[in-house]
Amino acid sequence: MEEVQDIVIVGAGIAGLTTSLGLQRLGIQSLVLESSHSLRVTGFAFTTWTNAWKALDAVGIGDSLRQQHKQFYANLNTSTVSGVQTAAMSFEAKGKHGDHEVRCVNRKLLLEALAKELPSGTIRFSSKVVSIEISGFSKLVHLADGTILKTKVLIGCDGVNSVVAKWLGFKAPTFTGRAAIRGCVNFKSNHGMEPKFFQFFGKAFRSGFLPYDDNGVYWFLTSNEDKEREDDPIKMKQFVLSKLGNEYVPDEIKAIVENTELDSIISSPLRYRHPWELLWGNISKENVCVAGDALHPMTPDIGQGGCAALEDGVVLAKCLAGALQKEQSEETKGKGDREREEYKRIEMGLKKYAKERRWRSIELISTAYIVGVVQQGNGKVTTFFRDNILAAFLAGLVLKKADFDCGKLSFS
Repeated sequence: MEEVQDIVIVGAGIAGLTTSLGLQRLGIQSLVLESSHSLRVTGFAFTTWTNAWKALDAVGIGDSLRQQHKQFYANLNTSTVSGVQTAAMSFEAKGKHGDHEVRCVNRKLLLEALAKELPSGTIRFSSKVVSIEISGFSKLVHLADGTILKTKVLIGCDGVNSVVAKWLGFKAPTFTGRAAIRGCVNFKSNHGMEPKFFQFFGKAFRSGFLPYDDNGVYWFLTSNEDKEREDDPIKMKQFVLSKLGNEYVPDEIKAIVENTELDSIISSPLRYRHPWELLWGNISKENVCVAGDALHPMTPDIGQGGCAALEDGVVLAKCLAGALQKEQSEETKGKGDREREEYKRIEMGLKKYAKERRWRSIELISTAYIVGVVQQGNGKVTTFFRDNILAAFLAGLVLKKADFDCGKLSFS
């Protein structure tokens, strides 16, 4: 039995829910399929740079999230090799698109805020996509439970292991040989940290600490991958504390890791898509496209993975809504002609989206990878250049990549 849907979005993560809400704001319904039984929250929190807030404002949830998260006013980088503060950059600056705005947002609160704005029934949980099939001007989406959805538009927001990206011809993302350990702690009383982004750089590692509200702190450490450590939170915690163990790291910072419960520590290998795959590959094909990590998996070194997913959602909603809401060229056309014309309009709308996101995605993936290689330097020469010559430049580069506006929601 086939179920007919106009738009099917695979994945109820940041990109999927933002796209669905963007379409909803423009008067277009969609169905979001999520393979898990509830909203998935991995990574605890993420840095939301200026470009992310432009997108959140576009879909109408920026102000509610601002009330729950502290605004950062500066970034402070310290070398654990020399103890020297290598960079201090103010976020109270103007960019090409207005004042910069940086916060650390709780992923759970973000996903709940997006989902709350969608009509009941928009998200369908426990719906795992297993295959995709062409059927005339539509796509048949086969689910693990035997359900078949017939849709005019298929959007893959299903992460680094995307079924939709594979259908479009993309290879699986490449492992970098690095891993990120992430943790989150909620203190019973005010932690007293200043609203700043604190980073520590050592031999072959980078660590950061971000207070997202008065009681909560998100932290991370990127280093070389270790298979034995990745499934053992005790070893992860010990490893992070060993890296931050010298006299150049304040006791208050070490206490954040020490107070983190074991079930609030995770590790994941870092993967990325080769930029040249996006140069030649199909971001869209026919009436199918990808967004978020399914499109541009990147390393977290410039903090743009989640931010770019928000951008994707707004741009895609605009391009698709513009295609769907154009009037038929002739009132008297038969059904087959109308379907063909609509199919072509959808195809052109998705091509427009792909064109807008291709170079932005290539730029972010490439920058993140290069910055990661430099920041996680291990040799004496690399460490010297990072801490004494490149620190201020790299800090400024991160802010520069965030100076981007995906635009407001209107028909494109």
